[in-house]
This record gives sequence, C-alpha cells and structure tokens, in this order.
Amino acid sequence: MTTSRSTDYLTGLVRELCKLPRETEWVEFKENNAEPKLIGEYLSALANSAGLEGKAFAYLLWGVRDGDHAIVGTRFDPHATKVGNEELESWLLRLLEPKLHFRFFVVEVDGQRVVLLEVERAQRQPTRFEGVEYVRVGSIKKKLKDVPEKERALWRVFDQTPFEIGVARENATSDEVLSLLDYPSYFELTGRPLPDHRTGILAALEEDALIRKSDAGSWNITNLGAVLFAKKLTDFGPLGRKAVRVIVYEGGGRLKTLKEQVESKGYAAGFETLIAFVNGLVPSNEVIGQALRKSVPMYPELAVRELVANALIHQDFFVTGAGPMVELFADRLEVTNPGEPLVAADRFVDAPPRSRNEALASLMRRMGICEERGSGVDKVVSQTESYQLPAPLFEVPVGSTRAVLFAHRPLSRMDAEERTRSCYLHACLRYVNREYLTNASVRARFGLNEANSASASRLIKETVAAGLIAPVDENAAKKLMKYIPWWATADAAGPSTRRKP
Repeated sequence: MTTSRSTDYLTGLVRELCKLPRETEWVEFKENNAEPKLIGEYLSALANSAGLEGKAFAYLLWGVRDGDHAIVGTRFDPHATKVGNEELESWLLRLLEPKLHFRFFVVEVDGQRVVLLEVERAQRQPTRFEGVEYVRVGSIKKKLKDVPEKERALWRVFDQTPFEIGVARENATSDEVLSLLDYPSYFELTGRPLPDHRTGILAALEEDALIRKSDAGSWNITNLGAVLFAKKLTDFGPLGRKAVRVIVYEGGGRLKTLKEQVESKGYAAGFETLIAFVNGLVPSNEVIGQALRKSVPMYPELAVRELVANALIHQDFFVTGAGPMVELFADRLEVTNPGEPLVAADRFVDAPPRSRNEALASLMRRMGICEERGSGVDKVVSQTESYQLPAPLFEVPVGSTRAVLFAHRPLSRMDAEERTRSCYLHACLRYVNREYLTNASVRARFGLNEANSASASRLIKETVAAGLIAPVDENAAKKLMKYIPWWATADAAGPSTRRKP
C-alpha cells in the first residue's frame, strides 16, 4: 500500500465500494458515528475479516448511508479528533496488537465530504484492540472467540500464507506497475531480454509472481515484487520500514552518528549500489607483501556481501517497525535483521539453511545476489580466517539476528571468548570440508609459526574446556591429536555447561 493516494484513485474506490449491494465482511459504512473505541474495534474486525476473505485491505467509510450506500457526507474529521490529549491515530495504534498499518483519507465525492479508512489485513496472528480480537459475521461485528469456526479458519490462513504472496499494492494499472517497479533491473539480473512491448514485460513479471491479476482486471503488486524491485520502498506503505539503513558511528558506541543513509530501492534493484556504498565506508589497512605495500579493506568484501544478503533474505517481514541495518563502528561492523533465526546461531556453518522467505531467497539466488544454499556463512568464516581477523560473532538479541565482523587484532590482544569462538568456528569450517582441527591448522589460522605450537595447544585446550570442541581420539599421540566441533561428537547434545561461541 502506498502512503499517499491520488484523488482520482480515492474517488474511484469510494464509488466502487458504494456499488456493493450490501455491507460485506471487509467493508463498513457510517455517516457520522466515529466513537474512538468503536473505530478501534472495527479496525480489529475488518483486519481479521480481510485476512479470512483473502483481501489485501478492508475499508470503513464515513459519509455513506448504510441502507442504500448513497453518498451523504460526514462531519467526522479524523485528523482533528483527539482522545484525551492524544491524537486519534496515535491512540488507536497504541491499543492495537500486533501493530497494524491503517490510514485515514479525506476526499470529496459528488460535492460531499467522505472519510475513508484503509485497513491492512491481519497477518500471522489475529489483530486485537484493547486485548480483544474481533471479526465480522456478515455485517455484524463480533468477538472472535464467540465464532470458533472463523477463528480456526483464520489461523489456517495464517499458516498457509507466506509473506511474498501478500499484496503490497492492489488494483494498479499497467502504467502504475511500470512506474513503481524497476523492471529493467529485473530483466538485467535474470539475464532475460527486455521485451519491446508492455504486454511482454507484464507477462514476465507475472511469471515470477512479482505481480498478479486483480479481481478488477488490473494488477496487484506482490510483496515479493515490491521488496525486490521497488523504485522506492516508501511507495509501498509499511514496506518502507524494510529499507536498509546504513549508519556510521564515531568510536565504538552509538552516541554520535557521523553518517546515515537509507537504501530506498528494492533489495535486488539496489543491492550492488548498497554493497558498494558499505564497502566504500570500510576503512583500509596497509599491509606489506614481499616487496610492496598495499591497502586492503578492514573487512573482506565478500564477507560483507554475504552477511548483508543473509540479513535481507532471512529477516522476518512480519516484525513491524524494524528493518535490516548495517552499522559501522571504529572496531567492528554489525549487520542486524528483524526476526530470530530458524537455526541455532552456533550451527550457522553446518546446519542446512531454513528460510522464512523461500520465494525471495530462490529468486535472489537465481539472480546471483546470494550464494548457493548453505555456503554463505562458510565463506564469511573462511574470509575472516584469510584476513586473520577474530571470528565473526552471530548473536540473537531479542526479536532479531545480528552478525558482527571485528577489526584485526593479534591473538595476544583477543580475549578468551574471542579466542575460543575463533577456534570453534575454525573447527566447524574444517569439519564441513571433511577435515579436522589440528595444532598445525590452528597455527595457520592465527598466523603463528611452528615455534609457537605451545600457544596453539593452549588455545585448543581452552576451547576444549569451554565445551566447544572435542578430540576425535583422546588416546592419540599428542602430535596426532585431531578435534571436531561439539555437535559432531557421539553425544551431539553437547555439555550442558557449554559456553556459547
């Protein structure tokens, strides 16, 4: 949904809704009754009913007579209405759970003032107002718990509806589709020739489920189409909050922001620009080769690319008010996305990937934006080892997932957690490549010479004590000892006291 609607669009929508023979479960008509609590209950009922009916939006209109749907005008002004000292929209939003995207529009139709409330469908769970879930039964508003058959049906809808097939913009004309989506990028990224007529363009977009025919014969732009190829994500209402933010801070904290930018394009259309911008912000280190001094970026460009792609693909789009974020500090780079991972963070290297957004992931893989299934994190760990950086940190703050790349520090300046995490992820990477962690591989990982084998042994011992790795054969000779990650041992549940890497 866009955050603005043209007058022609609103006028046409009001006329179409007034043509309905009766109120439906996703449309309600009022003249002047605008009691705030009643509006809140209708928001819940209409959102839930839209979900049941497969509608992208539901509508509540003031200024339309209920009996014959004649346009009679209204005195209700939603933008001037307050509840106590709080604006109506803010009050309603505060009492809705989960947060719901809705928008009031005021339009003049046939010389009469009409107020239109556009309500986004409920997604993933029923919408509640003041803790109560409502639904429409015909034209009657009821508590959802009093209509158990509808409650069961609604939960079935939530279980079967992935984010990508949802509608970001409904009833768009062909011209609007082509003006809102960066379709040349689609053809370039998929390696398809650009058709010389709009029919061919629209057919190709429909084939990949970026758009689909609407009931009215126009087009619905799907969430998949908008989030990947929007010219501006802000043209699609709540999806605007899913634009990637890039923030540069002074020092190691978030007290002072030096630079902030939002990549407003869809993920596929704007990905290369985004990655180039982020890598352009990463400082460089000078290293001395055999005879030459050269500058290399502080963080591997491939690692940055993979982490950003993962954040886009694996985010939970149903977490409202949050989007992917790249934050650059003096000593680290953090990539955060909404939603907790479906795979345990300490198993990112070896566990088969699971994605909430398989259609999005599949198309982004096809376009070469992300790696083949399961290889992305492996490459991130491998790249940090090549740069001899501390291992990346994968953590799960409440309701989100974060990956952290750290600036170079020699082993002597790493703390115990960094050392054991680096050793653990080294063991994971070796194991998935059918190899073992050894004293020699640890020395190579940290850039230690053979004379420092005792230091490598101490690090291995420290990581074993943390419960993160285990010897393959405890009775093997010291020089022949090999190690595997904790999850590859016979008791794959791992020690209960195991520290997180």
